[in-house]
Amino acid sequence: MPETALIVIDMLNTYDHEDGEALAESVREQLPQIVDLRDQAKAHEDVLLIYSNDNHDRWHAGRHDLVEQAMAGKHPELIEPIAPTDPLPFIPKGRHSIFYQTAIDHLLRIEEVKRVVLVGQVTEQCVLYSALDAYLRGFDLVVPTDAVAHIDPGLAEAALRMMERNLHADLRPAAQVFA
Repeated sequence: MPETALIVIDMLNTYDHEDGEALAESVREQLPQIVDLRDQAKAHEDVLLIYSNDNHDRWHAGRHDLVEQAMAGKHPELIEPIAPTDPLPFIPKGRHSIFYQTAIDHLLRIEEVKRVVLVGQVTEQCVLYSALDAYLRGFDLVVPTDAVAHIDPGLAEAALRMMERNLHADLRPAAQVFA
């Protein structure tokens, strides 16, 4: 059973919203590390790779639909390298936290996961709320600081400090996650 889960959060994005360009700029910097961690997770038998993505309340939309929608958005170059292609757990969500009214907690429990590594976007929103919910459920938490993208750098820095101080998150560079 995998002891660690790498959870890729909200990387299927059209970037056609008010904060889209600021977010896309941050994603450009963080994407290589996110892709590298995803690839490392695939190579480790003891790491469970999970994608969780906002479905924007389109509950009829599946993984393929969300990938297609994101690829048709403003920045397909940010989607193509990280879009899920392999058969793996894909958990749609309707709100900020990956845990809120989803099956992710159940999946992590049946797989006997102890540690979750959160990567993706947005640091000061969905990553923060997911980290809080992971902590409340008793998971050890790792957040690679160079594999989470933000809209507002100041809020992202504050969110990371809160995760470290209040949630006892292990903040480290992506290169040290599986080292």
